Amino acid sequence: MSPRAVITGIGVVAPTGLGVHAHWENGLAGRSGIRPLAGGAELPVKVAGQVAGFDESEHVEHRLVVQTDRWTWMALAATELALADARLDPLQEFPFHLSVITSSSSGGNAFGQREIEALYRSGPRAVSAYQSIGWFYAASSGQISIRHRAKGACGVIVSEGAGGIDALAQAARLIRRGGQAVIAGGTEAPLSPYAVVCQAGQPTLSGEQDPARAYRPFAPDAGGFVPGEGGAMLVVEEWHRAHMRPAATVYAEIAGTAATHDARHHTAPPADGRQLARAAREALARAGCGAGDVDAVFADGAGDPAGDGAEAAALTEVFGGRSVPVTVPKTMTGRLSSGGAALDVAWAALALHHGVLPPTVNVRTAHKGLDLVTEPRRLPGMRTVLVLARGTGGFNAAAVLRAPEHG
Repeated sequence: MSPRAVITGIGVVAPTGLGVHAHWENGLAGRSGIRPLAGGAELPVKVAGQVAGFDESEHVEHRLVVQTDRWTWMALAATELALADARLDPLQEFPFHLSVITSSSSGGNAFGQREIEALYRSGPRAVSAYQSIGWFYAASSGQISIRHRAKGACGVIVSEGAGGIDALAQAARLIRRGGQAVIAGGTEAPLSPYAVVCQAGQPTLSGEQDPARAYRPFAPDAGGFVPGEGGAMLVVEEWHRAHMRPAATVYAEIAGTAATHDARHHTAPPADGRQLARAAREALARAGCGAGDVDAVFADGAGDPAGDGAEAAALTEVFGGRSVPVTVPKTMTGRLSSGGAALDVAWAALALHHGVLPPTVNVRTAHKGLDLVTEPRRLPGMRTVLVLARGTGGFNAAAVLRAPEHG
């Protein structure tokens, strides 16, 4: 029988809180971390999902702070939280059995902006020697691997908002190939001025100044999305190994994953949502279950009418006339790019563990035919959830999580 991959540790650094407990409690209470963005009067984005109370000095030594970007600080902190949650000490592990896979979207934005400013202001000698590694997509994977002596198959996935699921898929593959534990997930820090301006060309970016109205996926008058920072890191272990560790909490099994591409347009998904639906069907097939087994869906939630319509079409294709609870808890964080799907997977695993779906906030009238969860909803016996994600560029990903078996 092929080795099975399970999630045993969750580390969150997100607008909904630091650590798994704060994140879960704030999510159930509907406490949004979307608020006015400093300097927003001069920027194309007025509000964003922002991580409050994050002090990098509590998680990253000073010598490393000056070498890296906020996005990597968050990844390092989330990894520490995930390992603590899993009660796993990587220094006690055989290093070749421990891997790191992160998702990345735009890299070290603030770091890069600072060094470019130094270049133009004072010339090449003013640029830090760490510019070559501080902004780079693989910086977080590299720094996590170095800190925790992970010498397995380490790497980075770049597929924007779909990246968190793609990283999880790679983690599950590594487990099936004999790996024992993988640190997987993603974070993003896209709120520095340069990063915000880079996003300004996206036609679905919301210009709304009211945080409660800025990002409302599946609402009839949805006006776009808002960006956010943060994400989640997960500890993924082989099933038997996890169950042999009495201290481990097995949140969920990674039952199946899949990825597709629209191959159509860099920002506009096809209206039929066909490739997103295909990703969902393939993930279900790999999980050995059908659409009728799915108890809930964590939707991607583009936040604009065209993107939401395409996802609704995909859900209809997969589920037909069956009504399935759908939630978009990222309405409390904004879209976190490479951190978004990782955080949704964390939310889904926690939902299975607690038997409760977190809500979609700020949406009262939803897309026709959609059973949108707008208040915490208890689902006794919930066993299977589907997580969907899309990334700018046409990326689609789906993951099927299953409640753990015991005994």
